[in-house]
Amino acid sequence: MNFEQFSLHSQVLAGVKTVGYTNPTPIQEQAIPVAMDGQDVLGLAQTGTGKTAAFALPILHRLANSPRKRGVQALVIAPTRELAEQIHQTFVELGRHLRVKSITIYGGVGKGPQLAGLRSGAQVVVACPGRLLDHLTQGDIDLSGVEVLILDEADTMCDMGFLPDVQRILGRLPVKRQTLFFSATMPPEIRGLAVKILQDPVLVQIGAIAPAKTVSHALYPVPDRLKKSLLLALLQQTPTGRALVFTRTKHRARSLALDLAKNSYRVTALQGNMSQNARQRAMNGFRDGKFDILVATDIAAHGIDVPEISHVINFDFPNTSDTYTHRIGRTGRAEQTGEAFTLVGAEDGAMVREVEKELGARIERRRLPGFDYGDFAPEKQLPEERIRPGNGGGPRSGSRPGNGSGPRNGSRAGNRSRPPGSTDGRGVRTGRDVYRGNGNSRPARRAPQRNTSSRAFGR
Repeated sequence: MNFEQFSLHSQVLAGVKTVGYTNPTPIQEQAIPVAMDGQDVLGLAQTGTGKTAAFALPILHRLANSPRKRGVQALVIAPTRELAEQIHQTFVELGRHLRVKSITIYGGVGKGPQLAGLRSGAQVVVACPGRLLDHLTQGDIDLSGVEVLILDEADTMCDMGFLPDVQRILGRLPVKRQTLFFSATMPPEIRGLAVKILQDPVLVQIGAIAPAKTVSHALYPVPDRLKKSLLLALLQQTPTGRALVFTRTKHRARSLALDLAKNSYRVTALQGNMSQNARQRAMNGFRDGKFDILVATDIAAHGIDVPEISHVINFDFPNTSDTYTHRIGRTGRAEQTGEAFTLVGAEDGAMVREVEKELGARIERRRLPGFDYGDFAPEKQLPEERIRPGNGGGPRSGSRPGNGSGPRNGSRAGNRSRPPGSTDGRGVRTGRDVYRGNGNSRPARRAPQRNTSSRAFGR
């Protein structure tokens, strides 16, 4: 199937061709015709499946075929600033041949440009709940003309405590509207919200709500005092492209990024204490290849859309299995392969069992050869338990990803240009970074052609 078969407005189709989309992803293939028919949609799919274009294209088609009206016609609610900017950029790029105006509304920046955008006649507003509610309270925005509402990453909004704000915003919207509801998981609170706001929705579910089957999973038992040392050794021994490292706290994200910078990795951090401009520079730098490693907290990382991520490393074990799903969903996109490494301690045993139950398979335990564990014995940690099959298709434990096949379906076509000194994706680039480290640039480490950095145990 191709995008021409959707019978999109010619100017919308021109935008599709301009950005290089070729064939629709499965969720786009299923959701776009339903949304174009004006029906409510309940979309369940893992991160990185092309959800943004699945709702952006029908909205642009609707606006292109309707007489221009005053006020906001489409409202997208997203949990984080990064995701809001990503969605807005998708509207801008796909709608470049239309005279459709899209703006973002979120906290951490001045209200002036947002107010100016609203007064200039924005048709599409992509907003985070807190700042949007602030504008509503002040009378800065009128949502009475909204025809389409999109809730994106609804489960994340629940995790971040935004549901009360979302409920108040819903009370300011027309009852008669089209609603598109997207989520990677369906905890009870989200299921209840979906039932409340959707009218006879069409369910669009792409596979199991779990990490992609192209991702391999591995656990590295290690005491907390040795975590940083093991991470450095793991990066030295593992051929990686771009790597995303997750920490539990903002302080640890910044501290770990500084430590990696001192070892000459091109690294940046993404955490909530950073200004919006600094966060945007970090994201753009990681997306454009200026940095090879991004150290982030869960909240800050929502909205990361970088298809070339080869590895996700959980420096700290996530608090829930849903969070694990969200983290790992950043790799293995567009049917490319990826690896997920998790550093675990004895206190993480209960969460390991929960994740394994969700995946329906045991995750391989590994020992890093040549690493000095001292008196710590990885083999004695996290004993194997019988796993009952769950919803997932099971992790590809122990398998090695090959080279990805490149962007396909809803991904952008073509190769990215890389700055001097970049690698071809098999090794971690090194050199100076925003943290400056020791101020010296050293030659890139030669990554091994095969990953011999791990040895499984407990089989």
